[in-house]
Amino acid sequence: MDLSQVKFDEQGLVPVVVQDAKTGEVLTLAYANREALEETLRTRRSTFYSRSRKTLWRKGETSGNIQEVVEVLLDCDGDAVVYRVLPHGPACHTGERSCFHRPLLPGEPSLGFVLSQVFSTIQERLKTLPEGSYVAKLHQAGLDRILKKIGEEAGEVIIAAKNQNPEEVRWEATDLLFHLLIVLAELGLGPEDLARTLWERHRPPGGPAPN
Repeated sequence: MDLSQVKFDEQGLVPVVVQDAKTGEVLTLAYANREALEETLRTRRSTFYSRSRKTLWRKGETSGNIQEVVEVLLDCDGDAVVYRVLPHGPACHTGERSCFHRPLLPGEPSLGFVLSQVFSTIQERLKTLPEGSYVAKLHQAGLDRILKKIGEEAGEVIIAAKNQNPEEVRWEATDLLFHLLIVLAELGLGPEDLARTLWERHRPPGGPAPN
C-alpha cells in the first residue's frame, strides 16, 4: 500500500474496519495513524492508534488475542482502511468474538460465518473426543465410515431433488455439507481451502489473488 494515498483526518487518523478474512464478519472499528499502518504492514499484526491513551495500540499485546493480517485495503476515496485478519481469540474486550454483537435489526448469519463456527466445533470434537459426540463417534469408526455417510447423504440430496422438494433438499444438503466438513477436518483442510480454490477458478479477470 502506498501510504501517500491515505487521507488522514485533521488528527492524523484514518478509520480501520477489521474483518475476519475467512467469514467476512466485521470484528472491530478502530483508528490508525501513519505509524500504526506502517507497523501493521511490516509486522502483519493489527496495530491501531488509541485515541483515549494517545499511543499505539497493538492488538493482543496484553490479552494475547492477536490478529494476523492477511490483507490491507484502502477504499475508493482513500479515507478508510480495511484489515482482513485471521483472529486468534475474541476481538472485543468483553470477550465476544466481535465488537458488533448487539443487534438492532437482527438478520440471518452469513454462510461463511456459520461454516466457520461449525467447523471450529468439529475440530474441537476431533481434538477432545468427548463422550456422546457424533463427530467423535464417526472419527473413531474410521474414515471409510465417514465417506460412506457422504455417499448416503449425497444420495438423499439426489432423491429430494428428483422429487422437487426444496425443503427436503435444504435439510439433506445441510447433512451432506456437515459430513463434508468432517472429512475436511480429518484431512487437515478447511472451508477456507475450498473458498480459495473456488476463487482461483472463478475470480474475474484482473481480480485480486486469494489469500
